[in-house]
Amino acid sequence: MNLLTLSCNTQPPLLLSASSIEQLMDSLVGWKIKDIKLTKSFSFDNFQDAIAFVNALAWIAHRERHHPDLSLHYNRVVISLSTHKAGGLTLNDFICAAKIESLLAHS
Repeated sequence: MNLLTLSCNTQPPLLLSASSIEQLMDSLVGWKIKDIKLTKSFSFDNFQDAIAFVNALAWIAHRERHHPDLSLHYNRVVISLSTHKAGGLTLNDFICAAKIESLLAHS
């Protein structure tokens, strides 16, 4: 499944099974499951690069109508994704993670 070709579902999403989560995790390098959230920390050279990344991922989140929790530091951004309405991880979380990851794929 190519997550980059999918769009987030605005209907009430279904929670993923443990086996589905495990399969989808294989497509996301460096992401981890912590406290029922999909998380990753991204490091940058400086604050401006971190902010540029946040602005780009905010555009993706707005377009997909699926918004992560963010923690911004001087040269680091920590992202957590979870579908609050569903109470855990859904396909939407993995779609957004893949699209966020793709921001840095060509840099």
